[in-house]
Amino acid sequence: MNHKPLDIGQHSSAMNKLVYLHLCTQEKIPEISRIAVALYDHDTDKVKTFIYSGKPSPLNHYEAKLCDCYSLNEIATSNNARIEQDLRVFCNSKHRHAQLIYEAGYRSSYTIPVIYSGEMLGFIFFNADIEDVFDQRCIEYLDLIGNLLALILINELSEIKTLASTMQTAIDVTHFRDPETAEHLSRMSHYSRLIILKVADIHQLNDHFAEHVFLFAPLHDIGKITVPDSILFKPGPLTTQERQEMQKHCQSGLDLIDKLLNNYHLNNLDHTQILRNIVMYHHETLDGQGYPSGLMGNDIPIEARVVAVADIFDALTSVRPYKKAWSNQEAYAELEKLAGTKLDRDCVNALINAHDEVMTIQATFSQTQL
Repeated sequence: MNHKPLDIGQHSSAMNKLVYLHLCTQEKIPEISRIAVALYDHDTDKVKTFIYSGKPSPLNHYEAKLCDCYSLNEIATSNNARIEQDLRVFCNSKHRHAQLIYEAGYRSSYTIPVIYSGEMLGFIFFNADIEDVFDQRCIEYLDLIGNLLALILINELSEIKTLASTMQTAIDVTHFRDPETAEHLSRMSHYSRLIILKVADIHQLNDHFAEHVFLFAPLHDIGKITVPDSILFKPGPLTTQERQEMQKHCQSGLDLIDKLLNNYHLNNLDHTQILRNIVMYHHETLDGQGYPSGLMGNDIPIEARVVAVADIFDALTSVRPYKKAWSNQEAYAELEKLAGTKLDRDCVNALINAHDEVMTIQATFSQTQL
């Protein structure tokens, strides 16, 4: 079977590139039935499923603390790959991911850490349906495929970081001083990931989509850099004209995103439409009374509905110069009032039903006192 050459920079998702590399791998080593990539989040010490190729993944929307994963932690600490020729060694593992991999029929594995500039980015997993697949010839070929996958991953994450850094520079240059602190952006992005993972199956979304919601959520209000300080920081209610001016930040943010994507040659960045939808539509409401487009119900992209719930919840539970922080229970009650009319009910329920995870996020990214 012949394939077109792989262009790492082409406008194709990382998932599609992984599938392509898996097909090429199976022509050489047909026993390799699964290739998967997981990301590592330093802030939370979590390993998170990202992309995979093979039969239906046994590990959709899965995450675990690296410190609790003995084998992966050893790989991360040593920076060395690991070969397991017989996965029966993990049959009695306490970790759900090890059990699920074995139950799915995988019998051997090769795991490679992804390191860039001394920073752990994640792991690449190669699985086979039979034992003792990973001989020297196999490992040499998989190391090549692993390096290509690492390049794809580094390229994608670097482009997102470039975009985020550019946005931060724009904020700094314009002396933007929104009450929304860095801690707020960290919390609401993690709330967004929590929510999207809970509703992903309802909307048939994969982990690649969910991770981009997490990565792009902090940029939701970037358009506010165009709002005059006299409006942005006004202590009292806005006039009708001021409110209209404030509401322009969604379109302004979208225009800014598009210019930056073009100017920095990031048009090949994966899932840019997720970013555009978050920036443009996170103030839309289910009843059509939101802005800027008055979208209703399911016409509002799911990523925007997710970010809306995350953003409102963190605003309610955070200290602001003009208000005290609400308790989580008070904020949950308010979200329930808005569910079904203003906010997506599934998204609201996903957050409320994950109280322990919410508390962990709040403890990890505690608010700087104003």
